[in-house]
Amino acid sequence: MADVLFVMTGASYWTLKDGHRHPTGYWAEEFVAPYTAFTQAGHKVTVATPGGVVPVVDSMSLRPSMNGGEDGALRMESAIEDAEELRRPVSLDGVSIDDFDAVYYPGGHGPMEDLSSDEDSARLLRETLASGKPLGIVCHAPAALLATRDENGETPFAGYRVAGFTNEEEAGVGFADKAKWLLEDELKKLPTDYSRGPAWEPYTVVDRTLYTGQNPASSGPLAEEMLKIMD
Repeated sequence: MADVLFVMTGASYWTLKDGHRHPTGYWAEEFVAPYTAFTQAGHKVTVATPGGVVPVVDSMSLRPSMNGGEDGALRMESAIEDAEELRRPVSLDGVSIDDFDAVYYPGGHGPMEDLSSDEDSARLLRETLASGKPLGIVCHAPAALLATRDENGETPFAGYRVAGFTNEEEAGVGFADKAKWLLEDELKKLPTDYSRGPAWEPYTVVDRTLYTGQNPASSGPLAEEMLKIMD
């Protein structure tokens, strides 16, 4: 059995460039699909957030239109309700990579608000990469990589092949013109070797021990890729 750390946003809103605080949090599918894959394979999940706050699900991600209909939405809600780990998060500042076998970051717009500048998350990302343990990051969660730059602007993730939420997809949900910055642009500046697939289709990239996915549909396939080296 592996111990898997889920690093999740503690934000309940995303500040747009006009100052508006848009309600958000983590994206349901990006938690549920990997959580289900890992726990059904017999692995243990621990949730960590900045300050140990209970993570908030983005209500939009629970809509039937986002889950293939009413039945899909009900299954998503039920899975979140059954995941007791969500109600008992540990504080990110007390987490050590030595206690875990793999790390996974679900997205949603929340990481754009807090994990993109969180130093505890940045420390964990650097340590996980150096450890050689599998590190999965999906959709908007690669925003957390931005915090790993040092005072000289250098990051151990420079040059890694990565995927993340595209500008096209951000435009599709109506935020490309409202956001302070766009994830695709910032990942390219980091710099990473950013690539993408068709909008809304599953697309994952594996570079050494780093596993990244483009969008919500990529979270399940990303977890399956990680499981290949965890079993």
